[in-house]
Amino acid sequence: MTPRILLPEHLIRTSLIRGITVDTPMTNPVSEQAFLAQYNIHDFDVPLTTVDMAIFTLREKRLEVLLVKRAQHPAQGKWALPGGFIQLGQDHSLEDAAHRKLLEKTGVASPYLEQVMTVGNAKRDPRGWSVTVVYFALIASDSLRIQPDESSEQVAWVPVKEALENYGLAFDHQTLLATCHARLKSKVLYTALPVHLLPDAFTLTDLQQVFEILLDQPVEKKAFRRRILDAGILEETGGMRTGQSRPAKLYRVSDKQQAHCFPRNIEGPR
Repeated sequence: MTPRILLPEHLIRTSLIRGITVDTPMTNPVSEQAFLAQYNIHDFDVPLTTVDMAIFTLREKRLEVLLVKRAQHPAQGKWALPGGFIQLGQDHSLEDAAHRKLLEKTGVASPYLEQVMTVGNAKRDPRGWSVTVVYFALIASDSLRIQPDESSEQVAWVPVKEALENYGLAFDHQTLLATCHARLKSKVLYTALPVHLLPDAFTLTDLQQVFEILLDQPVEKKAFRRRILDAGILEETGGMRTGQSRPAKLYRVSDKQQAHCFPRNIEGPR
């Protein structure tokens, strides 16, 4: 027979611990509905919670990132990544918050968006204990309309290398940007992510150039084209680009929601 430990009558729950039946206290006999109705989240310390974004595009054959010059304290007058606080009445998820901030800053509703990391500590923001969820976004430069808001006095596209080396970004945004850039560069080696930086219609040469800009090295042309076409991620538009060189077929992405991974890394020149 399982031994039983007798406890006072107010202990009315029963559980089995290591073969011994133990009564445990009902510390809160109210229903869950009643408990939640009177629960106040501010009975406990709540950290500042934000999303921050590294929004990348290609301009003049350079990878650039969107920066905002802060119009308010803290770090007033310093450049930073765009972002903001979670709006409980608007944002049903972290992705909602990220898409909202992206739309506010660029006018683009649904580009490629990827969550990179979550950072939280007591030192990153002088206002108090802070948590931020960091994303990077890829958008084509032909679809942009950037504008400042009440929290930023200026908005600018800046080459990523220059932003990392010369801008002294606010808070820990230097580290956040470096991490997002490293994630993007590593994924370019084995995914088709660069298609999100191109306009709706492009040539295979255009796409190869984007890969080369992001990797900061040339890629082997024949192997690259074979890999892209074999992946089945593009479809011909039926149009051609004409000019000084011979006409080139125009392509578009067949499904922008599809994420494609190559079986091997993109190759450099042989």
